[in-house]
Amino acid sequence: MKLGRLNHVGIATPSIEQSLETYRNLFGAEPHGAPFDLPAQGVRVCFVDTPNSQIELIEPLGDNSPIVKFLERNPLGGQHHVCFEVPDIHAAKAEFEAKGARVLGEPRIGAHGTLVFFVHPKDMGGVLTEIMETPAAH
Repeated sequence: MKLGRLNHVGIATPSIEQSLETYRNLFGAEPHGAPFDLPAQGVRVCFVDTPNSQIELIEPLGDNSPIVKFLERNPLGGQHHVCFEVPDIHAAKAEFEAKGARVLGEPRIGAHGTLVFFVHPKDMGGVLTEIMETPAAH
């Protein structure tokens, strides 16, 4: 397996609307679409396109959201994760585990509608890393 395309950088934020305003004011950027809820993952999500990737703005969806603790440590928000594409999510998971990396849970449907999993930051130089199956449109 080789490192795939950088799909997005996840940015945790206490307010998607405020973050969008920042991207509009500083970069003239507009959202890829309207923010939407991912209740299974406990987050509200909105993407901003860049020329070669996307920014994924993630806001907690309730007090049990997995990013609540991140925002407690980083009240203004900040970089939460990076996401790379792979052609086969199950083969990638097996290979990461065979090499001793800690995969956090089973593959599940992510914000792009494809399967994803996360690799523990302690196995990735301190960076939470999302691995996603390449969407069919690519």
